[in-house]
Amino acid sequence: MARYSGAVCRLCRRENLKLFLKGARCYTDKCAIERRNYPPGQHGQGRPKFSAYSIQLREKQKVKRMYGLLENQFRRTFAKAEKVKGITGETLLVLLERRLDNICYRLGFASSRAEGRMLVRHGHVLVNGKRVTIPSYFVRVGEVISVQEASRKIGRVVSALEGAQRRGVPEWAEVDREDMSARIKALPTRNDITMPINEKLIVELYSK
Repeated sequence: MARYSGAVCRLCRRENLKLFLKGARCYTDKCAIERRNYPPGQHGQGRPKFSAYSIQLREKQKVKRMYGLLENQFRRTFAKAEKVKGITGETLLVLLERRLDNICYRLGFASSRAEGRMLVRHGHVLVNGKRVTIPSYFVRVGEVISVQEASRKIGRVVSALEGAQRRGVPEWAEVDREDMSARIKALPTRNDITMPINEKLIVELYSK
């Protein structure tokens, strides 16, 4: 499956926000935002003019890059959100939060969503004891997410669990660090997403 393989620090600089795409590095003074807090490129330090469309586009790009999706993947997720009763923007964010690669990041099994995607794709993650290799799998209430036993000594997984204490574990999951497993107690809600996101702008953009 296609994925973005370029430099990720420039994505944070472009959105003028830490998207936490590099794991532990984002919490240090080596973070690109800390060093160069302006957009990349020749005109990065200029005075940009923002139109209503550009503001909506930047919000969509920010969320898309935060969760590591390409345009077609993001648009399909938005289409699913539109079919669900409720507020489309909030439903979109909840669906993104329910992705298995994001869940692995939230639970502390990975230091970033990209690393969580790698764990899933390489077969290190189990859902209810069965291997699932689809990063876009939507996790449900009551399911148990775990790292398979043969993969529990992987250095990245161990260090990710240690680093997860910095950002904390969401209340909708019950994590057993010793067993490297977690039970999903409830679905994530809009209030659980603390990043500065204005999902209404994304809905307005796709509604044109």
